[in-house]
Amino acid sequence: MKSILLALALITSGAYAADDADYNPCDAVENDQQTLACSVFSKNAAEQLLTENYEALQTRMTSLYGSNPTQLNNIISKIKAAQALWLHQRDADCAIAVFPATAGTDTYNIALNDCMAAISDDRSEFLESIGQE
Repeated sequence: MKSILLALALITSGAYAADDADYNPCDAVENDQQTLACSVFSKNAAEQLLTENYEALQTRMTSLYGSNPTQLNNIISKIKAAQALWLHQRDADCAIAVFPATAGTDTYNIALNDCMAAISDDRSEFLESIGQE
C-alpha cells in the first residue's frame, strides 16, 4: 500500500510543488518531521486525485446520460449523496484507526494522514471504474 501511495505522490507532485518539479517530501524520509511532511503530501495527492476522479465520473455520466436529463439528474444526485456519505464514513473510520493517539501529536497526524490517503486512494479507484465503456 505504501508503494501505491508513493507512486500516487510522485504522479501528483507537480500539483503541490510547481516551483520545483523534482520536489517530493517522501524521498529519503529519515525523521518524524519528514514522515509528517510525507504523510501530508500523500494525503493531499490522494485527495487531489479523488477530486479529479469524482469530477471525471460526473463528466462520464453527462456523456452517457446527457440526452436524458431525468436519468442524468438521478445519477448525479446519487453520486453526490454517495460521496457525501463516503466522506463522513472515511473521517469516522480514520478517527477509529488513529485511536488512542493524542490529537495534535505527530504520531496522530501521520496516522490520520496515512489513513485518509489510503482510503481516498481506494475510493478514487472505485470512482474511476464506474461508467467505463
